[in-house]
Amino acid sequence: MTIVSEQQLIDWRRELHSWPELSGHEVETSARLRRWLQQADVRLLDYPLHTGVVAEVGQGAPLIALRADIDALPIHEATGLPFRSRQAGVMHACGHDVHSAVILGATLQLKTREAQLAGRVRILFQPAEEIAQGARQFIDAGVLDQVQAIFGMHNEPGLPTGTFATRSGAFYANADKFVVRVHSTRADVNSILVASQIIQALQSLTSRSFNTLDSLVLSVTRIDAHRHDGQQTAEAEFGGTVRTHDKQVRAQLEQRAREVVVNIAAASGATATFSWHPGPPVLENDAHWAQFASQVAQQVGYQVQQAELHLGGEDFAYYLQQLPGAFVSIGSASEFGLHHGGFNPDEALIAPAAHYFSQLAQQALQQLNARCRDAILN
Repeated sequence: MTIVSEQQLIDWRRELHSWPELSGHEVETSARLRRWLQQADVRLLDYPLHTGVVAEVGQGAPLIALRADIDALPIHEATGLPFRSRQAGVMHACGHDVHSAVILGATLQLKTREAQLAGRVRILFQPAEEIAQGARQFIDAGVLDQVQAIFGMHNEPGLPTGTFATRSGAFYANADKFVVRVHSTRADVNSILVASQIIQALQSLTSRSFNTLDSLVLSVTRIDAHRHDGQQTAEAEFGGTVRTHDKQVRAQLEQRAREVVVNIAAASGATATFSWHPGPPVLENDAHWAQFASQVAQQVGYQVQQAELHLGGEDFAYYLQQLPGAFVSIGSASEFGLHHGGFNPDEALIAPAAHYFSQLAQQALQQLNARCRDAILN
């Protein structure tokens, strides 16, 4: 078997890009990935999953996992590319098509060395990352059984092609949402004004009630109000997002925000409810595997950097709550950022990243085997 060409990986990425599917609906995406894996004689594993694909290369123990996400976003594509989305209002605006091509390429490289692998590599093509449900679906289905370490990636449009970054400990943020509903039954109390007072207090909460060195952001992103037949506005609702990198800060911010909402409403003659909707938890890389991932990146020719704290959410965090591993950033040099209709990552990243993850998997298996031998000897 020959190693798949760079152009083939790009062609597969473009096919995925042309036919994007939203979270939980990745039926044809999964079928394409299964077909390409079967053509390479990669064995597929059977789990109770509606969408997504799980494959495996190698034999015996130890066992590690590589993960790619496969879902797209409800965004209209504005790139003008010849392979642009053919699904109206749906686009791979986060680069999950690129991630899939990278891990597919790594899988096929590993397949060519299957007899020499020092264990097994389980490949996860995961759905529904954008709605933070896919990782938990995979975990509940048992795909992490016996896995000892897991690795994943996200392209980073702000980094040049050929650049690699990660960090130990907290990396991606707790990504939570909140909704506030303000209600008044008094004619002299305008719920919009009360809601605006609450919003101002919430926006200043992070700077006045927390250490300025803490990493946290609270943003109000929408507001709606309703008026009843000439009366003062009786109902107002607003919502927003909260990003933090510390579990204790996350809990304290939820509590303080709830107190602010209830107290200001009561002082203004209104009532208010505060609901908190937890998103993906903070993504915390294992220190050893983050350093290991960086060392392998340097070996294969990446310019390696220490990653900054990222304010995005990432459901790979759920895997890292179950077992050690590392999540990494690979530069994609896009003029437009993630979740933008003009997002256009540099396809030159695909083949080197596929080679990187192949090398990472092989060396991780070797290291786990060495650990096992040392444990037996000692």
